[in-house]
Amino acid sequence: MSFIGNLIWVLFGGLFMSLGWLLAGLLMLVTIVGIPWVRSCVTLAHFSLVPFGKTVVLRRDLTGQDDLGSGSLGTAGNVVWFILAGVWLAIGHVLSAIVTALTIIGIPFAWQHLKLARVALAPVGKAVVTTREARMLAEKLGRPVSLI
Repeated sequence: MSFIGNLIWVLFGGLFMSLGWLLAGLLMLVTIVGIPWVRSCVTLAHFSLVPFGKTVVLRRDLTGQDDLGSGSLGTAGNVVWFILAGVWLAIGHVLSAIVTALTIIGIPFAWQHLKLARVALAPVGKAVVTTREARMLAEKLGRPVSLI
């Protein structure tokens, strides 16, 4: 079912927004200051292209420990990200959600765009995992872990 959802998703803005994430990564690479965010852009470009069957979790939950992106430096990184690219990618996802919500079949895809807009605002300290991995992690921790 994820395959069919992802196939239809590409037509409902997934390809366009995935290219937006790659463009953001390229711009970050060119600025040199943004190099730490390039890997996240590529990861989230892939997630934006095929989001069904995957979800986003906190890296702290996934690894069981704090790291560079999940502490105060992660918060600072999210602030810089928000200013340089996050707000623009979120706007792109919201506009895509509005367009896809105009059709009955597009409503689930509009929700997915809104979830991705939320991730676009602050991706530092988060990881993309399969929904199966997220379920197993939630069972292990005894609480929900999915952020979208």
